[in-house]
Amino acid sequence: MRKFFKHIGVLFALLSIITIISFGDTSNSSVPQIKHINSKFILKGQASIDPRAVEKIDIMGDELFVKTGVSVYIYAVNQYSDKKFSNTKSKIEFIKSFESNITNSLKPPYALITLSMEDKHVNLITSNDLFKAVDRDDILSGYIIPLLASHDKNTPQAKISASLLNGYSEVVSSIAKYKGVEVKSVISGVGRTISKIWKIFIYLIVFSGLGAYFYAVWKDKRKHR
Repeated sequence: MRKFFKHIGVLFALLSIITIISFGDTSNSSVPQIKHINSKFILKGQASIDPRAVEKIDIMGDELFVKTGVSVYIYAVNQYSDKKFSNTKSKIEFIKSFESNITNSLKPPYALITLSMEDKHVNLITSNDLFKAVDRDDILSGYIIPLLASHDKNTPQAKISASLLNGYSEVVSSIAKYKGVEVKSVISGVGRTISKIWKIFIYLIVFSGLGAYFYAVWKDKRKHR
C-alpha cells in the first residue's frame, strides 16, 4: 500500500503528459507526434524535460502572456556550480546570488521556477507585482517537491518533467485567477488531484504511525497486567 502511494503521484502526472499533451494534436495522424520546439519559457534545462511537457509548458505560457502580459519561466539544471562550500550558510548565499542574477535579466511581470537537482534546491520567485498572486509554499510543497522526492523506478527526466509541468500549470492557473482571466490550456485539475493524493499519503503515514504507537502501548499494558 505504501509503495502504491509513492508511485501514484508521479504516474498520474506522467499519464497527464501522455494523454493531455499527446492527444491534443488535431492532425489526421492516429499516432501522436512529439514536437521538438525551442521553448520561449524554459531558460535552461530543456534537454532534461520530456518534449511533450516542453510543448505544453509553452502553450500555457503563451496563453497567459497574451492575456495578462505575465511571463512564467523555468530554469532547471543538474547543479548550479561544482564549487565546494564550507558550510550551509555560504551555499544558501551563493544560490540566492545565482538566482538574483537570473531574475535581474527578466522583465517584470514574471514568475520563475528554479531547480537544481544536485543541490536539492527548488524555488519559486516572482516580481514584486505578483507577490500576492501565487502561494509559493503551497505550490512547491503540494505540486513540485512530492514528485521530485518520490522514491520509485521513474527516470530523473520523468520526475523533472512531471514536477515542472505540474508546478508550472499551477503557477499559471494562480496568476490567471489573480488577474481575473481564464487560461484554458492549464492542467490544474490534474495538479490538484496529485496534491490531494500526496496529502492523503502523508496523513496515512502519520495515522499509521500513531496507530502503531498506541497499539504497542496497549499491548505492553496488557502484558504487565
